[in-house]
Amino acid sequence: MSLTNQDLIELVAWRRKLHRQPEISNEEEKTAGEVVAFLADTKPDEVLTGLGGHGVAAIYDSGRPGSTVLFRSELDALPIEELSGVPHSSEVPGKSHMCGHDGHTAILAALGRQFGRQRPASGRVVLMFQPAEETGDGAAGVVADPRFAAIAPDFSFSLHNLPGIPFGEVRLKPGVVNCASRGMRIVLEGKTAHSSMPETGTSPMLAVSQLMPALAKLGGRAFSDDDFGMITVTHAEMGEAVFGVAPGRAEVWATLRTRLDERMAGLVAAAEALVGRVAGEHGLTFAVDYHEIFVASMNAPSAVDHLRAALDEEGVAHSEEALPMRASEDFGIFGRSAPSAMFFLGAGERHPALHNPDYDFPDDLIPLGARIFMRTARNLLG
Repeated sequence: MSLTNQDLIELVAWRRKLHRQPEISNEEEKTAGEVVAFLADTKPDEVLTGLGGHGVAAIYDSGRPGSTVLFRSELDALPIEELSGVPHSSEVPGKSHMCGHDGHTAILAALGRQFGRQRPASGRVVLMFQPAEETGDGAAGVVADPRFAAIAPDFSFSLHNLPGIPFGEVRLKPGVVNCASRGMRIVLEGKTAHSSMPETGTSPMLAVSQLMPALAKLGGRAFSDDDFGMITVTHAEMGEAVFGVAPGRAEVWATLRTRLDERMAGLVAAAEALVGRVAGEHGLTFAVDYHEIFVASMNAPSAVDHLRAALDEEGVAHSEEALPMRASEDFGIFGRSAPSAMFFLGAGERHPALHNPDYDFPDDLIPLGARIFMRTARNLLG
């Protein structure tokens, strides 16, 4: 079963509509409503809304025994001002779909069109439109929702477009494909003083200047090594924007990154020990908290085999080049309950990079992504 020309016209127009009205993580209420409305004509057997925030699951049930196969896309945009200049540019200041989640969503909607016309021969297909991927909240929230237990997929699949890869080629491999990461916020507390008498206070200035390079040095090992670790300082601020007060408080933000989840605990312990030692040396108290926590995304060999078979049958070139990636992706959560795999679909070698302000999702990937997913589903369910 394939998409009609009219399907493609409507899917592209809808993708561009989503692009014009982006909503960032945990704010995707209108985007979720658009999904429900667009799929209404396909008459899903069940639609779950509000999953893990604003998530939507559209279920197409054969009515016969068989596997449950989940396909996932993301709903959220980014807090980036768009500079692409395309006619369908974001109409929301400071927010835009600079990661292509609007395109991924259109690919799943294309599956909905096809399953609306012909259900799988056995089992169920679940189209999971997930919120809050960019912050790492979404997949965890969806899986934690009590209603997810009724979905209980036997396989989960996802894709992500990838600039820098020849258009239409795929990158796919078993094992780790995206790193674990987490944001670490360090707060250092001392005591303010008049800037003419800094010795009467306790400034975090020296501690901050010591911490930033020392945190970066805690990483190590080549990226090809399973013991790889990396810490990137992303933000620092100290005191008030005045000349008369020596600072008494500072924050340092850093991203911790590892190939494997097991390595993250050791990197966290090392970073916290460093912060405690440096704060103590300078007479400061400190606190640490964590944000945007992503587990490593691991592709299960059995799920990869199903995707490879679909790619071969559809004549799509694929290799393991460029994997794994340092970037994080919260799809790994789905892999904890069922064999799961994500593949990366080339957006073109010279296409603007993800999260760049001039990025836009290539519409010609919609039918290709849908073909790969549809072949996978039909192979598993008939």
